[in-house]
Amino acid sequence: MDDVRTTRPRARAVAVLLLGAVAALVLVGPAGPATAADGEDRQTIRVGTEGTYRPYSYEDGGRLTGYDIDVMRAVADEAGLDVDFVEGGFDSLFPELDAGRIDAIANQITINPERASRYLFTRPYTYSRGVIVTAEDNDDITSIDDVRGKRAAQSETSNWAEVARDAGADVQSVDSFAQQALLLRNGQVDVVINDNIAVLDFLASQRDPGIKIVADVDDEISRQALVFRKDEQALRDRADQALQRLAADGTLREISEKYFKADVSVEDGGEADPEGTGGTTSWDLVQEAAGPMVWGAIKGTIPLTVISFVVGLAIALVTALARMSSSRWLRAPARVYISIIRGTPLLVQLFIIYFGLPQIGIDLPSLVAACVAFSLNVGGYAAEIIRSSILSVPRGQFEAATTIGMDYRQTMRRIVLPQASRIAVPPLSNTLLSLIKDTSLASVVLVNELLREADKVAQNAGNYMALYLLAAAYYWVICFVVSVGQGRLEKKLGKYSV
Repeated sequence: MDDVRTTRPRARAVAVLLLGAVAALVLVGPAGPATAADGEDRQTIRVGTEGTYRPYSYEDGGRLTGYDIDVMRAVADEAGLDVDFVEGGFDSLFPELDAGRIDAIANQITINPERASRYLFTRPYTYSRGVIVTAEDNDDITSIDDVRGKRAAQSETSNWAEVARDAGADVQSVDSFAQQALLLRNGQVDVVINDNIAVLDFLASQRDPGIKIVADVDDEISRQALVFRKDEQALRDRADQALQRLAADGTLREISEKYFKADVSVEDGGEADPEGTGGTTSWDLVQEAAGPMVWGAIKGTIPLTVISFVVGLAIALVTALARMSSSRWLRAPARVYISIIRGTPLLVQLFIIYFGLPQIGIDLPSLVAACVAFSLNVGGYAAEIIRSSILSVPRGQFEAATTIGMDYRQTMRRIVLPQASRIAVPPLSNTLLSLIKDTSLASVVLVNELLREADKVAQNAGNYMALYLLAAAYYWVICFVVSVGQGRLEKKLGKYSV
């Protein structure tokens, strides 16, 4: 009976953890447009941007900056708006806009007929041209005609991807220009088509870029503008009028000359000459990223893991008991749920919850969406672990409990589950370790966790090895600590062995 009583504090602790997890999910709450009263009612607009596309949108010492960022801030100030930037991969920006999670995009979005039919554009604030980029030792491509049949690395939803396809290239989807340049240097693709200013900045930022500009795409000038949804006519008009005033008073020219030594806000403003950074050593990058990555683990990776694991275990226990029920109405839904979770990729589940649910009116913030996806995933896998652990408890334990007058609930809570928990610890610990590593997938839905912080620095600098090795080391440390805790928990639960 002493062993039975020791389960009661543990049950209370689990209940407290569950309540805390639910409270955390509620407190995060769905994000939406806000207003800020500062003498007047100022609407806050959420603006999507990459944050990894030098010199237009990038982070410098943890601060978001760049030509597009300065332009958007000037537009917001001129229009009487407050701006909240939301960073994400280029290919996620339009889905974010469609889902209503952001109100505009400021990321060198080129105006083309397809986009103009779906979205609202302001007047152009950048004029640029496309260039063809190859590896330094590649002399096979000298014009757009030579691109046919070649492998091209492009952002899937970018205007340049369409240009490459029209030229007959086999387009490989790659998120950022820094990654595209890396594939070029490694010989994994043959060509990249991108904005001439972004390429010039990259060349000026690398000690040994390993790539070169071989030709212009054509003589056509590309026009970039701010993007809004079709239902945001009034907001687009305010931004458009603000851009017009900023062009008239010379503000756009000043911002442009700050970054390019030329006025790219007009068609004939001169040849852009980005300063770049001259190259950064791997050690400098590690020092720059170490702190933000720790913070990303503290505010993203660890809370996401704890909440998802605790809620997932609760789901798993209910599902396991339903699977063992004599009622077909409980067994069938549990079996279907487990089958769906185990039979579909976690990334697909994450995309359905984050990008798919808004289309049926369910809009969850990125952290909440990630918690829901990971909790459901843990629940599906851990349910079978818990079920098998319960079935591993000798049948005589059930019969003995019945003999002394315990009902089913008392038997499970006081006799079976304490013994099953000892059996379940090793496989559940493996599930927890997998979850810690799987939280890196949350970066694709804009959760600022450990890997995303590393990726920001890596993409801005074009140096991946040092940053990703540091990220791997951080994950290993977290998993090692969990493994040590697993060993101690196994010893503590050893008293339930029979």
